[in-house]
Amino acid sequence: MFSASDTAYMAEALRLAELGRYTTSPNPNVGALLVKNGQVIGRGYHKQAGGPHAEVFALREAGDGARGATCYVTLEPCSHHGRTPPCADALIAAGVSRVVVAMQDPNPQVAGRGITMLRSAGIRVELGLLEQQARAINAGFLSRMERNRPYIQLKLAASLDGRTALANGDSKWLTSDAARADVQRFRAQSCAVLSTATTVMADNARLNIRTEQLLQSVPTLENGQLRQPKRVILDRNGLLDHKLALFAEGGEVLLCVSNIENKRELPNIARQIH
Repeated sequence: MFSASDTAYMAEALRLAELGRYTTSPNPNVGALLVKNGQVIGRGYHKQAGGPHAEVFALREAGDGARGATCYVTLEPCSHHGRTPPCADALIAAGVSRVVVAMQDPNPQVAGRGITMLRSAGIRVELGLLEQQARAINAGFLSRMERNRPYIQLKLAASLDGRTALANGDSKWLTSDAARADVQRFRAQSCAVLSTATTVMADNARLNIRTEQLLQSVPTLENGQLRQPKRVILDRNGLLDHKLALFAEGGEVLLCVSNIENKRELPNIARQIH
């Protein structure tokens, strides 16, 4: 069904999709490639929620050459009006003749409707090329859409004897510079960081992305800022003091507390849920 060229082009679309992994949240990572007469004429990836989708960037680059071209896209083109118009409509208007889709979008607002729109317009649509690779780059999005739950990663540092610190508390690092850089990189791709009030107080933890620990830079949002994850703290007994470093870094903090009366004065960046 798919040729070696199809596979190579979709692999390139997947590489484009991965460029958005630090900035697209909460949207999925998507890449698109437009090919005509054996030549790539347009490339695009979704860069930031609220901005143009991958197909739109590829169509802009291709211009009038998109007519009769094949579009390789890592996720089904959207069919609904959100913050941007439907990409299925854009592909139809551009006159592409074939669309190769890695996987159907599980979002109930799409869920096959984009493919149906394209086929109804007479466009040949083929589905399932490198689907597992496409799923791998959107683990969080897929977990939310298919299981209605977040995709969770555990960060844990321990010595060979199962310890996390010296008994007297003097130790600072169990890990290397490279390992700490990995933590920052994974954090930069996350929507939220979950911790407890005990950990925050013990380490005066900031739980943000620290550029000084990154071994290489990561893409920023269009405003030039790093997308910081929301920090969710389990603070059942209302222990956190607003003077902690956690509240001095900017970015949203969500405190999860019990139903005890809580009269603490907190900075505007902190919200509480019971």
